[in-house]
Amino acid sequence: MTSQRVRAPELRGRRWLNTGGEDLTLQQLRGTVVILDFWTFCCVNCLHVLDELRPLEQQFADELVIIGVHSPKFEHEGRPEAVEAAVERYGVHHPVLDDPELVTWDAYTARAWPTLVVIDPEGYIAGSMSGEGHAHGLQVLVGDLVAEHRAKGTLRSCDSPYVPPSIESTPLRFPGKIARLADGSFVVSDTSHHQVVHLASDLQTELARFGGPEEFNEPQGVCVLPPDAAARLGYDLLVADTVNHRIASIRLQDGRIRTEAGTGEQLRERSGSGAALKQPLSSPWDIVWWLDRALIAMAGTHQLWVLHLAPEQTDNTVAVLAGTSAEGLRDGEADEAWLAQPSGLAVSADTSRVWIADSETSALRSLTVSDDGFALETHIGEGLFDFGFADGDREIARMQHPLGVTEAPDGSVLVADTYNGAIRRYNPERRELTTVLTGLAEPSDVLADDGAVIVVESAAHRVDRLPLTGRTSASGERGAVRRAATPVAAGAVQLRINFVPPVGQELDDRYGDPTFLMVSATPSALLREGAGNAAGLQRDLVLDESVGEGILHISVRAAACDAGLAEHAACHLYQQDWGIPVVLTGDGPETITLDLRGV
Repeated sequence: MTSQRVRAPELRGRRWLNTGGEDLTLQQLRGTVVILDFWTFCCVNCLHVLDELRPLEQQFADELVIIGVHSPKFEHEGRPEAVEAAVERYGVHHPVLDDPELVTWDAYTARAWPTLVVIDPEGYIAGSMSGEGHAHGLQVLVGDLVAEHRAKGTLRSCDSPYVPPSIESTPLRFPGKIARLADGSFVVSDTSHHQVVHLASDLQTELARFGGPEEFNEPQGVCVLPPDAAARLGYDLLVADTVNHRIASIRLQDGRIRTEAGTGEQLRERSGSGAALKQPLSSPWDIVWWLDRALIAMAGTHQLWVLHLAPEQTDNTVAVLAGTSAEGLRDGEADEAWLAQPSGLAVSADTSRVWIADSETSALRSLTVSDDGFALETHIGEGLFDFGFADGDREIARMQHPLGVTEAPDGSVLVADTYNGAIRRYNPERRELTTVLTGLAEPSDVLADDGAVIVVESAAHRVDRLPLTGRTSASGERGAVRRAATPVAAGAVQLRINFVPPVGQELDDRYGDPTFLMVSATPSALLREGAGNAAGLQRDLVLDESVGEGILHISVRAAACDAGLAEHAACHLYQQDWGIPVVLTGDGPETITLDLRGV
């Protein structure tokens, strides 16, 4: 039986970016292959996909048009100026449809960030896939569509509709993180200039610049080593070289830069340990020195890793310390806890605790150590889809995608509440969140400074020293991600994951089932049966009618290899996390179908 072809819905949103002010339609693009990339700039997986798409744009420059459909998760991401900044910040060199009301998202029934939809030259949907790791599969699919439609006479070459915007020149461009040296000077990650800058104590005078596009790629976290460690190791700084997926060191004396962990390739397995120079990493976002080792916020895998450093870099080792790689908010023993894109770290004065800005859950959390081991605790934050701008205790306080954190001399914790444009203060004794500064441009890091604060205002391209003149207040808003809940039946429901390997590949079952499916729920009582981890792309669930609604957390991965090459086959890992709001209804569907890779 032949499946019915589905015409791609037209693209509708608020406006277009990167087109010179021109609106685009699918009709205009008829005769080319089109890839729609549904993304939002808070999402590290979306940023990974942007990197995966760049080689395709070059390989099929005459036959392929990639269109980003920016579909915001957080309220701040819907602001016009924030979208414009993100398009520049992340080097998006194709047209972008700004869709703050999720009109096109809904038309294509997208359910996760990122989602990719391939449209053939005749305007029909040829494939839909979620998550990252699809570069090879997209290359095969686009190549097949180009060959098929060239033979049919329905393919045409076209000039790219991309028109680059003008970019202002500034000394810093989207700076990320800051750290203080012992002499009172500072180092700042100049993220979009791909450098680390040494600034004098006035935060204006440049003393040195390290790196550049050939050394760093969007560096974020910077860590100043304590004197004894620096003397032992032979360098002064550690840098989270985020898009190069590595940890680098800098020796201030001569500017030497060296890799201490990572291979330059992105980690796909979401776990790892052993020799640091042989272990891929995934978007390390911040790094601190704790308990005589480096602690890494591994944003790409929703984990915290430790890096043990030795004078000989070949003796460096890494291991996962906290997080299962499931994206969400769950406390408890570190190896069973969940994180969601941890992006900021700060060590407490007594070194018993590391404060964590857990960005995708809009949470302030901490990792503690005791005789019983390491444990994760949440102080502010509720989950992946809850955010806002409200003061108070944990029951009512809200933040919006915080990226930076530091402990003040009085023991309170200052948080760079990035998407609220604010600096917040958490009092651990009173367990209360207040607001101390507002009106900032995407603050991404903060340091306490003798009655003032030093703030990295990333979207304003500057580092400021700002007085703490008193206490202000948050607006009191509490929000949630704007996505319609999916109606499903109460009781027995079957979960199905569609996965069609690219042409020429097959599921790699040489060492057992090459698939993995993890299912959980918030609240956990929603899922009476079917929770847990197991192989397979299908799961029978039982949903509790008395709970009524909640979120299903679904993580899946599948490995496919070149067919017919048993020993030297090239293999690819496809993976995605979904957080799907559901509402239980008497007449709802008894099947939930998700596309990991559907063609």
